[in-house]
Amino acid sequence: MTDLQDRLRGIAVGAAVGDALGMPLEFHPPRAEYERVSEMLDGPLPAGCFTDDTEMALALAESLLAASPLDAHDLIGRFVIWYRSHPEDIGIHTSAVLAKIDAGVPVTEAVRQVQALEPDSAGNGSLMRAWPIAIARHNNESLLAAETHIQSEITHAHPDCTNGSLLFNLILYHLLHSSEHSTDAALRLAITRAVDQVSLGEDFAVVVNLAPLRQAVDLKNSGWVCHTIESALWAVQTTRSFEEALVRVVNLGNDADTAGAVAGAIAGALYGLSHIPQRWRQAVHGEYPIRTGKLWFEQDFIQLADRLAALE
Repeated sequence: MTDLQDRLRGIAVGAAVGDALGMPLEFHPPRAEYERVSEMLDGPLPAGCFTDDTEMALALAESLLAASPLDAHDLIGRFVIWYRSHPEDIGIHTSAVLAKIDAGVPVTEAVRQVQALEPDSAGNGSLMRAWPIAIARHNNESLLAAETHIQSEITHAHPDCTNGSLLFNLILYHLLHSSEHSTDAALRLAITRAVDQVSLGEDFAVVVNLAPLRQAVDLKNSGWVCHTIESALWAVQTTRSFEEALVRVVNLGNDADTAGAVAGAIAGALYGLSHIPQRWRQAVHGEYPIRTGKLWFEQDFIQLADRLAALE
């Protein structure tokens, strides 16, 4: 395993890289093995540009830096400001909730009203943005759990959403604290420990446990939180490098950017920043806050990870 700082930085850069690599493949069918994409390509956004997945994560990160422990009211305000900026991409469920909050509906009521329209809906909108908490609370497991739950419930209160986000951050936490010399062993143990700590439903637990046994053709990689976690865990457990894991997961298509962001964070914690391909690190970029002219590049994500990791 690599050193702690390298892995903390790997989470932030890895998530943004995975988001950007998957961006042009979002909503497209899976790619055949002979036509896999392994470079940053133009899509709805220019090549290397991150999407709403990273934008919402940055809102969460900045809220943590502004108020620690996490202040839900501050975070809600940042999400609403982001929503008002008319992002290029935004999830249907997230948009519906934030629209109601912006119109003055109390947060819990806004979430309840939107969830009531589709009671079984459990999207990946809170999963994709959760990783800054894993960096900020890498030495405080209890606070990690509490804040992960808070950030999810602002828009996604379904148990699968809150539990999926917590499972994700606990996997990152255990990878950061692993003393295993083998990445395979470190990953297996991190997943096992995280699963033991989260009250996953029976169906969700089966998805997690069987993920490495799946074939690519079996993976739907939809916007459902269970599918995103399944794809990400399949990718990192059936490969031996950051690059191989990310190429496998984004070429599943469909919700490729979110699966890429989640797998990128996990692979970043497993292998470290130093093992993320330099060509991807140099290409990743984006604007946040939207329409402010503030551009983010690799070094900005490195600095953000360092600042988050220094929080008490």
